[in-house]
Formats: sequence, C-alpha cells, structure tokens
Amino acid sequence: MHITYHPITLHKKVPLTISRGTRSQSTNLFIQLTDDNITGYGEATPFSIGDQTQTPETITHSLDQIIEGISYYHPLDRQIIEESLDQIAPCSAARAAIDVALWDWLGKKVGLPLWQLWGLDPQRIGPTAVTVGINTPEGACDRIRRWHADYPDLRSIKIKLGSPAGIEADQAMLSALQSEFHPHDKISVDANGGWTLDNAKTMATWLAERNITYLEQPLPVSANHQLAELKQHSPLPIFVDESCFTSQDIMPLAQHIDGINIKLMKSGGLTEAHRMIHTARACGLSVMFGCYSDSTLSNTALAQLSPLAHHLDLDSHLNLKDNPCCGATLELGRLMPNNQPGLGVTHLVT
Repeated sequence: MHITYHPITLHKKVPLTISRGTRSQSTNLFIQLTDDNITGYGEATPFSIGDQTQTPETITHSLDQIIEGISYYHPLDRQIIEESLDQIAPCSAARAAIDVALWDWLGKKVGLPLWQLWGLDPQRIGPTAVTVGINTPEGACDRIRRWHADYPDLRSIKIKLGSPAGIEADQAMLSALQSEFHPHDKISVDANGGWTLDNAKTMATWLAERNITYLEQPLPVSANHQLAELKQHSPLPIFVDESCFTSQDIMPLAQHIDGINIKLMKSGGLTEAHRMIHTARACGLSVMFGCYSDSTLSNTALAQLSPLAHHLDLDSHLNLKDNPCCGATLELGRLMPNNQPGLGVTHLVT
C-alpha cells in the first residue's frame, strides 16, 4: 500500500463553546491509501479529553509509525493489519483515519457503498442533531435561529450545558431557548462532564420537566464511580461520551448508564465502532454517534453505520466555512449516505 497524508485547517462558521473551552478551527490530517489503482480516504481530527490530548503533532507521529509498520501489506490483509496496529498502539485518531481509508478502499474494490456491503437499510437512519454551544441566552437563541434558517428541515437539537458560570446559567440559557424550539423538535442535553453529582441530580430532574430526551456525559470521567447513584435519581436516560472510548470501556459502565456515544476519533475507526455497537446492544444499551471538528469525510463514514444507531449528532461539517469534500447529504434532517462505492466521498482537496 502507498499511504500519504496532508493537513488541512478547517474553520468553523460559528465557534463552538462547551464546558472545556471554545474551538473555532481545527487542523485535520487527511489520508490517502492506494493499492491496485484504487484510493481510499480517511481523516484524523485532533481532540482533547482530560489526559487524552491528540494534537496534529501526535497524530502525525502516529501516522508515520503506521506507514512504516503496515505499508508492505495489501489492504485485504485486515487481520494482520489490525494485529500490527495493536502492536504499534497509535493514537486513536490516526488509527481511525487508516481504518476508514481501508474500508473506503474495500467498498471501491467491490463496487458497493459501505452501508450496502454491511447489509444495512439507510431508510432506518434517524435525524441528526445540530449543536447549540454554551452561550448567553441571547447568543444561544441567535444560534438556533441560524440553524433553523440554514436547515429548515432539522428535527433534532443538542444543547451544550455545563457552563463554568454554574447551573443557574445553564437553566437561564435553556429556558430562553424553549421559545425557539419547534413543536416536534427532539431536544437533548450534553454537559461534557461539567457538573458535580449534586448539580447533575438537580439538572436531570429540571430537564426532564422540560421534555429533554436524554442527558449526555453529566459527570466528568473522574466521577464515573458516581454514575450508579446518578442513574438511581435521574428521570432521564444517561449517555456517556468522554467516559467511553472503545468496546472495552462498555462493560464496566453498562449497569450504570443507558447508552454510549461512539465517535470515530475515540474508537479508532469503523471496525471498532462496529464492535462497540454490538457490545452496547448486547448490554441492553442504546447507541448514539457523535463527532468532533470532523469534515464531511468522517461524518459520511459514520453515516454508513447510522442505520444501527438510535441517536445521531453528526453536524460538525455543517458548521464549516471550508469543508474539503462532498459525501453524505442532509435530507429532511437526516444525514444520508449516497450510492457511490466505499464512502461515496468526492472532491477531496489535496
């Protein structure tokens, strides 16, 4: 295999603020993997969760190790490649880029979109959420109006809470937003680990009274041991994101949560995402998909698996000024993959 990569800096139309800070741009690494005159594409997006910080520099280092370790294999040598990646132990974003590129290559090799290769039904894909970051009540209302103006068919909205100013600021922001919600909007809340246990208990009850669908990552990862107590008191389903990277993280948490958020960059690619889906379902958990500052490429990759998800939050590419490629498209609020082989991604900037 011939593997190359290059960085592209992507700029957000609207900066996104969560409990851990604000992001207005991201330098992502885009992968090209070629063999038999077929090229597969992948993407590695930097992210930071606690002591897990994956920067363009750390991703570059991992990609160099991967290229040195697997380039002499054929893309169909998946078992050997996976064992080699386990030995190399690259950062998860770099592994995700390679894994997605391998799947894109395979789909193109056999002439099928990935959703069809896996025997999935795209008509089962639900609406994808768009995100409203932490803001003043006025700023949050303006953001949701812009979303509705740009995408009139959107049907799902994720509200970021966990404000450093406290739960009073969270309540003020969400109260202001309620007048902006459409009658049939599906509303969820993500605190990104920004609450204490006591605040999470208070907010879970308060949010349930306002018809919120579910509550994502209410506690920091360091407070995983408090999830059991929170679940006993929460009238809302509890999903974890930062607390769950791979399938190995699911079993210890399963009794204390209701669902998991799978992201390509955390999991290490579509292969592990597939494992996580089936592990979660075997544990009786619901599944959602999420994203970081990903382009259309990565969100299209997860759209291929979206018929297996209960909740979707694949909107990062919709907030980009300079999206480098085309792929899955928003149709009646649903991010739908196309019928092209592999990922179905085109116009990649090189």
